[in-house]
Amino acid sequence: MNWITKIIKAGEKIKSAIHKRASKEDIANSDWTSCCKGPILKKDLEENLWVCPDCNKHHRIKPKQRFDILFGKDNYKIFQTPIPKDDPLNWTDSKSYKDRLKSVRKKTGMDCGMMVVSGVINDIKITAVASDFDFLGASMAAAEGEAFLYGIQHAIENKTPFLCVSAGGGMRMMESLISLSQMTRTTLAINELKNNYLPYLVCITDPTAGGITASYAMLGDIHIAEPEALIAFAGARVIQGTVKEELPEGFQKSEYVEKTGFIDLIVERKDLAEKIGTLLSILLKKNSVISTEQDETTENTQSLSKIA
Repeated sequence: MNWITKIIKAGEKIKSAIHKRASKEDIANSDWTSCCKGPILKKDLEENLWVCPDCNKHHRIKPKQRFDILFGKDNYKIFQTPIPKDDPLNWTDSKSYKDRLKSVRKKTGMDCGMMVVSGVINDIKITAVASDFDFLGASMAAAEGEAFLYGIQHAIENKTPFLCVSAGGGMRMMESLISLSQMTRTTLAINELKNNYLPYLVCITDPTAGGITASYAMLGDIHIAEPEALIAFAGARVIQGTVKEELPEGFQKSEYVEKTGFIDLIVERKDLAEKIGTLLSILLKKNSVISTEQDETTENTQSLSKIA
């Protein structure tokens, strides 16, 4: 091998090293992530509640990070929810469903894609559930359905409002009709909660789509969403191909969905705990202003009765 060949081969190795793509695992284990202006330290993003300080993008976060923001660092109780039999249909595609579950449980540290907790906001005890998008896209299967029902049952037994932080792409295909049945089960559970006169609040985060949007994510007494969250049933390209029309700008983003009346409020992450506390105080008639107004109304009524 002459010196010219050596130089060419060395150059190819350098070029290959430069253009080599980092794996998802490398990115996940890195101290950096990316946003509008390029690389940003995860530590800096975390200090801003995982919201970009430049473009205000609300990055996806895990249930524990979510509950740390809402209730305070580790200031909540995590429940162990029932886990049905894995892989009831013996599903296999490029790899078996059992292997997928084993891998994602190791990655997330969760037994299923939903975490159920109890915590306190504004002196109000709350039962809450949140989904982890890293757990098979936060899709719904039997285990997630059991977690949701466990949370609702806990709320009813302890007479607490229920907060659902929704995320996910819909029902999980590996469990077919078993997965689809969770739409019915969660709907019936929410109806039972409302029969007990307990508030059901939904905080919609990016992305919330498919059967999740078509069931428990759109049955709240009040619907809150984070800025720029994707809220959809079918994909935008599927809809555009069906209706044969150009879709409006920002179609399926929370701002557009609010404008068309499907959600009530868009609230930034830093304000969520305060806003949820205020709304629950009003719904549960624990708000001091409302109590004062009620007392004044009662006194006025009594005075009018005496005059009459």
